Amino acid sequence: MIFQLDDNSISFPDPRLGEPEGIFAVGGDLSIDRLLLAYSNGIFPWYDYKNPYIEWWCPMDRFVIFADEIHVSHSMRSLINKGKYHCTINAAFEEVIRHCSELRIDMPGAWLGPEQVKAYTELHRQGFAASVEVWEGERLVGGLYGVNIGRCFFGESMFSLVPSASKLALIHLAHTISQLGGVMIDCQFETPHLRTMGGRHISYDEYMDIINKDFDR
Repeated sequence: MIFQLDDNSISFPDPRLGEPEGIFAVGGDLSIDRLLLAYSNGIFPWYDYKNPYIEWWCPMDRFVIFADEIHVSHSMRSLINKGKYHCTINAAFEEVIRHCSELRIDMPGAWLGPEQVKAYTELHRQGFAASVEVWEGERLVGGLYGVNIGRCFFGESMFSLVPSASKLALIHLAHTISQLGGVMIDCQFETPHLRTMGGRHISYDEYMDIINKDFDR
């Protein structure tokens, strides 16, 4: 079932009633309050930015990386040890999200348009979104951004201008999260390279138990 959201009410129906592939609602807006409510329940917007309405997704089968389970391959360790690149946190959020948008904006189904960029930039301004940057000297060559609530990070997009830059960003993110007592990176959907880096499937109920335990602390 796909629900029509009430634009005047910041609420969501039970995503367990949605379609098997994960979509369960349309409509609403990208206000800060609605986005925070969405992510705290494992819900995220994902739709072609040219569509006249927002699609909300919440797969019951979640693909995640636990921060202390990140797999660093021998080749990645070698790349890190060379010291050619260095990583930062929140040093260039707007540049990262702009790169993520521009690299895909002309692709079919591209969702990170101006409205979305504005919404996540505001989330960052309010302390609920973060970026990881990968630098070669003073040149930004890769990175990722996502929503951070409590001890969980909800990944949104990443980019690489040189080989393996997004992997470096993810490794740096996982190590930073682990050092700060964080638990989980939500990858939203499985990709081959995320699986090789330690990603695995958990149920939505297990996923929500992790998020709710964090809120109960």
